[in-house]
Amino acid sequence: MRAIWKGAVTFGLVNVPVKLYSATEDHDVPLHQVHDADGGRIRYKRVCEIDGEVVPYEHIDRAYDDGERTVVLTKKDLADLPAERDREISVVEFVPSEQIDPIMLDRTYYLEPDSKSTKAYVLLRRTLEETDRTAVVKFALRQRTRLAALRVRDEVLVLQTLLWADEIREAAFPALDEPAKVSEKELTMSAQLVSSFEADFTPEDYEDEYQVQLRKLVEAKLESGESVDTAATFGEAAEGDGEGAEVVDLMEALKRSVAESKSKSKSGSRSTSTTASKTASKTASKTASKTRSRSKSQKAG
Repeated sequence: MRAIWKGAVTFGLVNVPVKLYSATEDHDVPLHQVHDADGGRIRYKRVCEIDGEVVPYEHIDRAYDDGERTVVLTKKDLADLPAERDREISVVEFVPSEQIDPIMLDRTYYLEPDSKSTKAYVLLRRTLEETDRTAVVKFALRQRTRLAALRVRDEVLVLQTLLWADEIREAAFPALDEPAKVSEKELTMSAQLVSSFEADFTPEDYEDEYQVQLRKLVEAKLESGESVDTAATFGEAAEGDGEGAEVVDLMEALKRSVAESKSKSKSGSRSTSTTASKTASKTASKTASKTRSRSKSQKAG
Protein backbone atom coordinates (compact mmCIF):
# COMPACT_ATOMS: atom_id res chain seq x y z
CA MET A 1 0.00 0.00 0.00
CA ARG A 2 1.06 3.58 -0.64
CA ALA A 3 0.47 6.33 1.94
CA ILE A 4 -1.77 9.10 0.60
CA TRP A 5 -1.31 11.51 3.51
CA LYS A 6 1.16 12.13 6.35
CA GLY A 7 0.55 14.12 9.48
CA ALA A 8 -0.25 13.65 13.16
CA VAL A 9 -3.20 12.93 15.43
CA THR A 10 -3.33 15.56 18.17
CA PHE A 11 -5.35 15.64 21.39
CA GLY A 12 -4.27 17.89 24.20
CA LEU A 13 -0.49 17.88 24.23
CA VAL A 14 -0.28 14.38 22.76
CA ASN A 15 1.04 14.18 19.21
CA VAL A 16 0.85 10.91 17.27
CA PRO A 17 2.70 10.95 13.90
CA VAL A 18 0.81 8.80 11.38
CA LYS A 19 0.54 7.83 7.72
CA LEU A 20 -2.85 7.47 6.03
CA TYR A 21 -3.72 4.55 3.73
CA SER A 22 -6.93 3.68 1.86
CA ALA A 23 -8.45 0.71 3.67
CA THR A 24 -10.69 -0.43 0.81
CA GLU A 25 -10.37 -1.04 -2.92
CA ASP A 26 -12.69 -1.64 -5.87
CA HIS A 27 -12.71 -5.21 -7.17
CA ASP A 28 -15.04 -4.64 -10.15
CA VAL A 29 -13.81 -5.85 -13.55
CA PRO A 30 -12.94 -2.68 -15.52
CA LEU A 31 -15.07 -2.41 -18.66
CA HIS A 32 -15.27 0.20 -21.41
CA GLN A 33 -17.68 0.78 -24.29
CA VAL A 34 -17.07 -0.38 -27.87
CA HIS A 35 -18.96 -0.30 -31.18
CA ASP A 36 -20.86 -3.60 -31.61
CA ALA A 37 -20.14 -3.62 -35.34
CA ASP A 38 -16.35 -3.51 -35.25
CA GLY A 39 -15.24 -3.38 -31.60
CA GLY A 40 -13.91 0.18 -31.94
CA ARG A 41 -13.57 2.23 -28.76
CA ILE A 42 -16.38 4.67 -27.94
CA ARG A 43 -15.00 8.03 -26.80
CA TYR A 44 -16.72 10.88 -25.02
CA LYS A 45 -15.75 14.33 -26.18
CA ARG A 46 -16.13 17.61 -24.28
CA VAL A 47 -18.28 19.53 -26.79
CA CYS A 48 -19.42 23.12 -26.22
CA GLU A 49 -23.21 23.33 -26.68
CA ILE A 50 -22.96 26.85 -28.14
CA ASP A 51 -20.41 26.48 -30.93
CA GLY A 52 -20.25 22.69 -31.19
CA GLU A 53 -16.46 22.68 -30.82
CA VAL A 54 -14.48 20.08 -28.86
CA VAL A 55 -12.98 21.97 -25.91
CA PRO A 56 -9.49 21.14 -24.56
CA TYR A 57 -9.47 20.46 -20.83
CA GLU A 58 -7.31 23.52 -20.13
CA HIS A 59 -10.12 25.75 -21.44
CA ILE A 60 -12.82 24.24 -19.23
CA ASP A 61 -14.03 26.14 -16.15
CA ARG A 62 -16.56 25.10 -13.50
CA ALA A 63 -20.01 26.61 -13.02
CA TYR A 64 -22.96 26.60 -10.61
CA ASP A 65 -26.51 26.50 -11.92
CA ASP A 66 -29.47 27.38 -9.67
CA GLY A 67 -32.02 26.51 -12.34
CA GLU A 68 -32.32 29.99 -13.83
CA ARG A 69 -28.86 31.51 -13.60
CA THR A 70 -25.36 30.14 -14.06
CA VAL A 71 -22.30 31.45 -12.26
CA VAL A 72 -18.97 30.64 -13.92
CA LEU A 73 -16.10 29.92 -11.54
CA THR A 74 -12.70 30.32 -13.18
CA LYS A 75 -9.59 28.41 -12.18
CA LYS A 76 -8.32 31.61 -10.56
CA ASP A 77 -11.56 31.95 -8.56
CA LEU A 78 -11.14 28.47 -7.16
CA ALA A 79 -7.40 28.90 -6.59
CA ASP A 80 -8.08 32.02 -4.50
CA LEU A 81 -10.27 30.08 -2.07
CA PRO A 82 -8.53 29.28 1.23
CA ALA A 83 -7.21 25.77 0.67
CA GLU A 84 -6.93 23.44 3.63
CA ARG A 85 -3.40 22.09 3.90
CA ASP A 86 -3.17 21.42 7.63
CA ARG A 87 -1.25 18.28 8.55
CA GLU A 88 -3.06 17.58 11.80
CA ILE A 89 -5.91 15.23 12.64
CA SER A 90 -7.37 17.25 15.50
CA VAL A 91 -9.53 15.48 18.05
CA VAL A 92 -12.68 17.53 18.67
CA GLU A 93 -14.24 15.24 21.26
CA PHE A 94 -14.46 11.65 22.46
CA VAL A 95 -17.99 10.27 22.20
CA PRO A 96 -19.64 6.93 23.09
CA SER A 97 -19.09 4.66 20.10
CA GLU A 98 -22.78 3.78 19.78
CA GLN A 99 -23.60 7.44 19.10
CA ILE A 100 -21.95 7.31 15.67
CA ASP A 101 -24.82 6.48 13.32
CA PRO A 102 -23.56 4.08 10.58
CA ILE A 103 -25.46 6.11 7.97
CA MET A 104 -22.87 8.87 8.43
CA LEU A 105 -19.87 6.65 7.64
CA ASP A 106 -18.16 7.30 4.30
CA ARG A 107 -14.59 6.29 3.30
CA THR A 108 -12.29 4.22 5.52
CA TYR A 109 -8.53 4.67 6.02
CA TYR A 110 -5.84 2.91 8.05
CA LEU A 111 -3.43 4.90 10.20
CA GLU A 112 0.13 3.61 10.51
CA PRO A 113 2.55 4.96 13.12
CA ASP A 114 5.10 7.27 11.49
CA SER A 115 7.71 7.29 14.23
CA LYS A 116 10.45 5.04 15.56
CA SER A 117 8.56 4.88 18.84
CA THR A 118 4.97 3.58 18.72
CA LYS A 119 4.24 4.49 22.35
CA ALA A 120 1.96 7.46 21.57
CA TYR A 121 0.12 5.41 18.92
CA VAL A 122 -0.45 2.51 21.32
CA LEU A 123 -1.49 4.93 24.07
CA LEU A 124 -4.24 6.41 21.89
CA ARG A 125 -5.34 2.99 20.68
CA ARG A 126 -5.63 1.56 24.19
CA THR A 127 -7.39 4.67 25.46
CA LEU A 128 -10.09 4.29 22.81
CA GLU A 129 -10.43 0.57 23.51
CA GLU A 130 -10.64 0.79 27.29
CA THR A 131 -13.02 3.75 27.38
CA ASP A 132 -15.20 2.37 24.55
CA ARG A 133 -15.08 5.79 22.93
CA THR A 134 -14.71 7.02 19.38
CA ALA A 135 -12.76 10.18 18.65
CA VAL A 136 -14.56 12.72 16.45
CA VAL A 137 -11.82 14.50 14.50
CA LYS A 138 -11.29 17.10 11.81
CA PHE A 139 -8.52 17.01 9.21
CA ALA A 140 -7.73 18.24 5.71
CA LEU A 141 -7.49 15.81 2.79
CA ARG A 142 -7.12 16.93 -0.84
CA GLN A 143 -7.60 20.55 0.25
CA ARG A 144 -10.97 19.89 1.88
CA THR A 145 -11.84 19.83 5.57
CA ARG A 146 -13.22 16.46 6.60
CA LEU A 147 -15.11 15.28 9.64
CA ALA A 148 -14.17 11.75 10.68
CA ALA A 149 -14.45 9.08 13.33
CA LEU A 150 -11.23 7.65 14.75
CA ARG A 151 -11.62 4.15 16.19
CA VAL A 152 -9.78 0.85 16.62
CA ARG A 153 -9.99 -2.22 14.40
CA ASP A 154 -7.79 -5.26 14.99
CA GLU A 155 -5.25 -3.20 17.01
CA VAL A 156 -4.95 -0.63 14.20
CA LEU A 157 -6.28 2.92 14.32
CA VAL A 158 -8.93 3.41 11.64
CA LEU A 159 -10.17 6.74 10.33
CA GLN A 160 -13.65 6.82 8.80
CA THR A 161 -14.73 10.03 7.14
CA LEU A 162 -18.24 11.16 8.07
CA LEU A 163 -20.92 12.83 6.05
CA TRP A 164 -21.89 16.27 7.34
CA ALA A 165 -25.26 16.44 9.13
CA ASP A 166 -26.91 18.38 6.29
CA GLU A 167 -25.91 15.63 3.82
CA ILE A 168 -28.20 13.10 5.52
CA ARG A 169 -31.70 13.13 4.08
CA GLU A 170 -34.74 12.94 6.32
CA ALA A 171 -36.79 9.78 5.90
CA ALA A 172 -40.27 11.33 5.70
CA PHE A 173 -42.71 8.63 4.58
CA PRO A 174 -46.40 9.47 5.10
CA ALA A 175 -47.28 5.76 4.92
CA LEU A 176 -45.54 5.26 8.28
CA ASP A 177 -47.47 8.03 10.03
CA GLU A 178 -50.33 5.64 10.72
CA PRO A 179 -49.15 2.82 13.01
CA ALA A 180 -49.92 -0.69 11.78
CA LYS A 181 -51.42 -3.19 14.19
CA VAL A 182 -49.12 -6.14 14.86
CA SER A 183 -50.32 -8.97 17.09
CA GLU A 184 -48.23 -10.76 19.69
CA LYS A 185 -48.64 -14.01 17.74
CA GLU A 186 -47.20 -12.40 14.63
CA LEU A 187 -44.25 -11.03 16.60
CA THR A 188 -43.60 -14.47 18.11
CA MET A 189 -43.63 -16.17 14.72
CA SER A 190 -41.37 -13.48 13.26
CA ALA A 191 -38.90 -13.95 16.12
CA GLN A 192 -38.87 -17.71 15.48
CA LEU A 193 -38.08 -17.07 11.82
CA VAL A 194 -35.19 -14.81 12.80
CA SER A 195 -33.93 -17.48 15.20
CA SER A 196 -33.81 -20.04 12.38
CA PHE A 197 -31.42 -17.76 10.46
CA GLU A 198 -29.18 -16.81 13.40
CA ALA A 199 -25.40 -17.01 12.80
CA ASP A 200 -22.15 -15.16 13.42
CA PHE A 201 -21.27 -12.82 10.59
CA THR A 202 -18.22 -13.99 8.63
CA PRO A 203 -17.50 -11.60 5.71
CA GLU A 204 -15.21 -14.16 4.03
CA ASP A 205 -18.22 -16.44 3.48
CA TYR A 206 -19.63 -13.99 0.94
CA GLU A 207 -18.41 -13.00 -2.52
CA ASP A 208 -19.56 -10.82 -5.37
CA GLU A 209 -21.03 -13.55 -7.57
CA TYR A 210 -21.61 -11.23 -10.52
CA GLN A 211 -17.95 -10.16 -10.65
CA VAL A 212 -16.79 -13.77 -10.24
CA GLN A 213 -18.93 -14.90 -13.18
CA LEU A 214 -17.88 -11.85 -15.22
CA ARG A 215 -14.19 -12.70 -14.76
CA LYS A 216 -14.86 -16.32 -15.75
CA LEU A 217 -16.64 -15.11 -18.88
CA VAL A 218 -13.72 -12.86 -19.83
CA GLU A 219 -11.18 -15.64 -19.22
CA ALA A 220 -13.24 -18.12 -21.25
CA LYS A 221 -13.39 -15.73 -24.22
CA LEU A 222 -9.64 -15.12 -24.02
CA GLU A 223 -8.90 -18.86 -23.94
CA SER A 224 -11.21 -19.54 -26.91
CA GLY A 225 -9.53 -16.84 -28.98
CA GLU A 226 -12.52 -14.47 -28.94
CA SER A 227 -10.39 -11.36 -28.69
CA VAL A 228 -8.84 -8.66 -30.85
CA ASP A 229 -5.61 -6.74 -30.55
CA THR A 230 -6.23 -3.81 -28.20
CA ALA A 231 -4.34 -1.36 -30.43
CA ALA A 232 -6.74 -2.18 -33.27
CA THR A 233 -9.74 -0.96 -31.27
CA PHE A 234 -8.39 2.61 -31.38
CA GLY A 235 -8.48 2.77 -35.18
CA GLU A 236 -6.31 5.08 -37.30
CA ALA A 237 -6.82 8.58 -38.61
CA ALA A 238 -7.57 8.72 -42.35
CA GLU A 239 -4.68 10.02 -44.43
CA GLY A 240 -4.92 13.40 -46.16
CA ASP A 241 -7.76 15.87 -45.90
CA GLY A 242 -10.41 13.76 -47.63
CA GLU A 243 -13.94 13.14 -46.40
CA GLY A 244 -14.24 10.93 -43.31
CA ALA A 245 -10.96 12.00 -41.75
CA GLU A 246 -11.11 11.03 -38.07
CA VAL A 247 -10.65 13.66 -35.38
CA VAL A 248 -7.78 12.38 -33.27
CA ASP A 249 -8.51 12.42 -29.55
CA LEU A 250 -5.58 14.39 -28.09
CA MET A 251 -5.70 12.70 -24.71
CA GLU A 252 -5.67 9.26 -26.31
CA ALA A 253 -2.73 10.22 -28.52
CA LEU A 254 -0.81 11.36 -25.47
CA LYS A 255 -1.67 8.18 -23.57
CA ARG A 256 -0.47 6.01 -26.42
CA SER A 257 2.68 8.09 -26.78
CA VAL A 258 3.45 7.74 -23.09
CA ALA A 259 2.91 3.97 -23.34
CA GLU A 260 5.30 3.81 -26.30
CA SER A 261 7.88 5.96 -24.55
CA LYS A 262 7.80 3.72 -21.48
CA SER A 263 8.35 0.69 -23.67
CA LYS A 264 11.31 2.32 -25.41
CA SER A 265 12.83 3.63 -22.19
CA LYS A 266 13.24 0.06 -20.99
CA SER A 267 15.79 -0.44 -23.76
CA GLY A 268 17.60 2.79 -22.80
CA SER A 269 15.98 5.13 -25.35
CA ARG A 270 14.72 7.94 -23.11
CA SER A 271 15.23 10.75 -25.62
CA THR A 272 13.30 8.89 -28.30
CA SER A 273 10.29 8.48 -25.99
CA THR A 274 10.14 12.22 -25.31
CA THR A 275 10.23 13.01 -29.04
CA ALA A 276 7.46 10.49 -29.75
CA SER A 277 5.19 12.12 -27.14
CA LYS A 278 5.73 15.62 -28.56
CA THR A 279 5.20 14.44 -32.14
CA ALA A 280 1.93 12.67 -31.26
CA SER A 281 0.69 15.79 -29.46
CA LYS A 282 1.47 18.04 -32.48
CA THR A 283 -0.07 15.56 -34.91
CA ALA A 284 -3.26 15.35 -32.82
CA SER A 285 -3.53 19.15 -32.62
CA LYS A 286 -2.96 19.62 -36.38
CA THR A 287 -5.43 16.91 -37.34
CA ALA A 288 -8.11 18.24 -34.98
CA SER A 289 -7.52 21.78 -36.29
CA LYS A 290 -7.83 20.72 -39.94
CA THR A 291 -11.01 18.78 -39.22
CA ARG A 292 -12.60 21.75 -37.40
CA SER A 293 -11.69 24.07 -40.29
CA ARG A 294 -13.18 21.66 -42.79
CA SER A 295 -16.32 21.34 -40.65
CA LYS A 296 -16.71 25.12 -40.51
CA SER A 297 -16.30 25.46 -44.29
CA GLN A 298 -18.94 22.78 -44.85
CA LYS A 299 -21.34 24.62 -42.55
CA ALA A 300 -20.66 27.88 -44.38
CA GLY A 301 -21.31 26.17 -47.71
